Amino acid sequence: MKKIAVILGVILIFLTDTTIAMAAVEDRGVDWSVYQGDQGKFGYGHDKFSISQIGGYNGYGIYWQSTYASQVQSSIAQGKRAHTYIWYQSVTNTALAKNILDTMLAQVQTPKRSIVALDVEDGIANTDVILWSLQYIKDRGYTPLLYGYKHFLTNNLDLKRISDKFGLWLGEYPDYNVTPVPNYNFFPSWDNIQVFQFTSTYVAGGLDGNIDLSGVTDNGYRHGDAEKPNNDTPAIDAGKEADKVIGNAKEVGMTVKVNFSANNYATGEAIPQWVKGTAYPIIEKSGDKVLLDGIMSWLSVYDVETLDASTSGPSVPETGTQSHVVQYGENLSGIAAKYGTTWQELARINALSNPNLIYQGQTLSASGGQSVATQARQCVVESGDTLSTIAAQFDTTVECLVSDNGISNPNFIQVGQVLNF
Repeated sequence: MKKIAVILGVILIFLTDTTIAMAAVEDRGVDWSVYQGDQGKFGYGHDKFSISQIGGYNGYGIYWQSTYASQVQSSIAQGKRAHTYIWYQSVTNTALAKNILDTMLAQVQTPKRSIVALDVEDGIANTDVILWSLQYIKDRGYTPLLYGYKHFLTNNLDLKRISDKFGLWLGEYPDYNVTPVPNYNFFPSWDNIQVFQFTSTYVAGGLDGNIDLSGVTDNGYRHGDAEKPNNDTPAIDAGKEADKVIGNAKEVGMTVKVNFSANNYATGEAIPQWVKGTAYPIIEKSGDKVLLDGIMSWLSVYDVETLDASTSGPSVPETGTQSHVVQYGENLSGIAAKYGTTWQELARINALSNPNLIYQGQTLSASGGQSVATQARQCVVESGDTLSTIAAQFDTTVECLVSDNGISNPNFIQVGQVLNF
């Protein structure tokens, strides 16, 4: 009986781990460098992960990507799983490797157990150094992967020695036409490929497209992954929020936010920036469309990200505390002035490690000396309203309405839109 119990226990553990690992199999995502800008760029609403370059070594010295931290935060704010990669060109000895990795890993913004990949696609490559480096990353609590093209890696490394121990992220493209789905006729067959980069033209204009073959992009975002000791990476709390995203099973009562890559309502009208990043309850569902309270417009289920499965709607801030959704162009000092407080206080109550780094759509807690009633006023746009008539009615200006609400086109407001003034 004891033997049977042990065997059943082992089988149960195996099945449990397999279920978790399979959760992200066939999820698609993108990888970013400085060319995708501060907020990054997703190709499609169904993309579930990003892998951002933190910087690396180019054969001459260590360098940083200025876009890394904001790309990670932007990705997680959209409910995606964010990961990291390091450019690793001509790293030929372990002393140099240790210097590079100690420098880079100290600044990783993604959760422990998330991917930290080495990008080896140019220069001199050394098998022993790569093996040492991948183990060094693993020993520090991250999931190591080796990225590159099969032709380069097989010609410059003993790739089998590496793939016997560590996972691969391999790229292989059939052509440079727009390729939204993998073409497995051009799959770079090899053992232990965990992520397949199947195109550099995922969308028109160019963007790398990847598919998760093993569930590895779940690492760092499964329940408990981010709760390891000595884990103080700034994205941990946001990573836990990302773990609540449950895909496209959107139901009435769920609290959702419009994802950053959505462009149009079902009617074809452009979605204003002020809509994105704010929580709304789903009040009706029809097929693959959902109707959101607060904007009263139909969207595709692929254009909203789930915040929770509760029917209670957005949480109510504590007494004396207000929530502020960061608009394009805002900084902490300007937001603080609106709420009668200081940027230092905002940084403290929001646990901001870098007060100079906030992003569009981020929700901040704000408290100050003025009451909610005197601090924020709102109106709901009605049929026939224009910014001019609203400004006159509430003793403000068109310019202030545009600034306070992040309106990109002053001639376009819509019925049901909520304006702050």
